[in-house]
Amino acid sequence: MQEIYAGGPNGAGAGTSRIDFIRKTYTNLAGAMLAFVALSMVLHMAGFGFGMLKVIAGAKFMWLAFMGGFMLVGWLATNLADNAESNQKQLMGLGIYVVAEAVMFSPLFALASKVAPGAIGAAAFITLLLVAALTWTAFTVKTNFSFLGGFLRVGGLVALGAIIVSVIFGFSLGIWFSALMVLFAGACVLYDTSKIIHEYPTDRPAGAALHLFASIALMLWYVLRILISLASSDD
Repeated sequence: MQEIYAGGPNGAGAGTSRIDFIRKTYTNLAGAMLAFVALSMVLHMAGFGFGMLKVIAGAKFMWLAFMGGFMLVGWLATNLADNAESNQKQLMGLGIYVVAEAVMFSPLFALASKVAPGAIGAAAFITLLLVAALTWTAFTVKTNFSFLGGFLRVGGLVALGAIIVSVIFGFSLGIWFSALMVLFAGACVLYDTSKIIHEYPTDRPAGAALHLFASIALMLWYVLRILISLASSDD
């Protein structure tokens, strides 16, 4: 979930119907998800994630630097996808964001493969079920969930602050924080889907796909963290 929406008044685009826009958005989203899976597999087979785990474990604040770099690249990619005039540049922004997410996930996937074999597939399945249910809800009810935007901005800042504090002082946020973040990510999916249905500029399908992909990736991250925590507690 991001908060950069460009375009004409009331989310109007350049002569593209809302139905065509929604179709293009989900086509771009499907492509982004497939590219994320493929790139994640390549990085995992190359041992990139295990290397990142060693780097992060060797320096207390390396994770903050890693996360800060991801946020910067994500912000630049989002601006490109949302504000570029040409479809090619918008897709370039989406592609850059997918690469950044694959790199960000690589140490988590490496950890999961060590301590919770099978958790990655299970997390992906759970995430897809949750996203499907939320998407069905957004498309079948008449409510415009854009009112969630203010709550999500505040919640995102609080969550980010909690993560930074936990890294600085060296304590774990625990499984309950992950559960709350899954709920937060679900609200982001609902918000982004509602934006796509009702308000997002129709000449920005790649940007819309990026926002929704980011929310889905956030959900996957914390669902996987929950499964890793459960597997670790069983040992």
